[in-house]
This record gives sequence, C-alpha cells and structure tokens, in this order.
Amino acid sequence: MSKASVAAATETDIRALRAALGGFATGVTLVTCRAPDGQPVGLTVNSFSALSLDPPLVLWSLRLASPNLASFDVADHFAINVLSEGQVDLSRRFASAVPDKFNEGLWHEGGNRLPLLSGCAAILECERASRQDAGDHRLYIGRVLRAHSQPVPPLVFHRGHYHLLGEVL
Repeated sequence: MSKASVAAATETDIRALRAALGGFATGVTLVTCRAPDGQPVGLTVNSFSALSLDPPLVLWSLRLASPNLASFDVADHFAINVLSEGQVDLSRRFASAVPDKFNEGLWHEGGNRLPLLSGCAAILECERASRQDAGDHRLYIGRVLRAHSQPVPPLVFHRGHYHLLGEVL
C-alpha cells in the first residue's frame, strides 16, 4: 500500500471514528480553574464522565495542543459546570478563542477561588487527583469535594449539534 493510500485510509478511519463517537450523546460542561496569576480559565468540554462514587472521582480530558493545558496542569483544583439547556451561547463562547470569556454569564467564586457559573444543572468542585497523557489528550481525574445540583434540564451534545433533553418519560 502506498503512503498516499495509507494516509487516505487513516483519514477515512478518523472520520468514521468521529462519526461513531458522535453517536454517543453527552452532556456539555465548562471546566474552570484559576491560572497562576489568578485569572479565571475555562473551556467547553464534553469529554466528562463520572468515574467512582467511593471515592468520589470524575474524569475529563483536554487536547495536548490546547492553549489552556498549562493552566490546568498547575491548578490543584478545577470545577465542572454542567450546563443547562439555556446556556448554549456560553458553551459556544467557551469553545471559541474569545479572550474575555468570563464577561458573559453570572459567575461567582466557590471554594479554592474556583469560578462557578450560576444556573447550571450541576457543579462539581474538585481537587486534582491525577493526570496522564493518553493519545493526543491529557486525562484529568478529580476528587469531588463539593457537589451542587438543581432540577433544570441539561444541555446535550449529539452528532455535532446541541439538543434539548425534552420531556423525561
């Protein structure tokens, strides 16, 4: 097989993998921390998962090429803000390169000075337990120190689009 054929097959495989993974609906989160200079840092993440109840652990991942990687690597704490269905615009904002991301939304400070977003379906304040590289991402595991939730519908992401959860049957 020629190098061009291998490259074409790999590109096709990546597209097929992306399409297959997109078939798994996820919640949408804003993961936040404080940079060493005290500035808030945050980004949209849908690679978030519950990991363990005892001890209480969660997992999320960040691309190694992310400009936010250094801030999360030095942060001992981070927050997972699980977005509600009315927070689509904030999800898009934090997924963009807008420099003043925290100028929108109603933010308050949680424990360890973590930036927490009001109106979320849930908020998990975490202490970083570990991190490790896996492929082109870094996995962060956090021990949940505080958890807050409210009965509002979460924002859902599926096949590259935002969706509303709708009525629960």
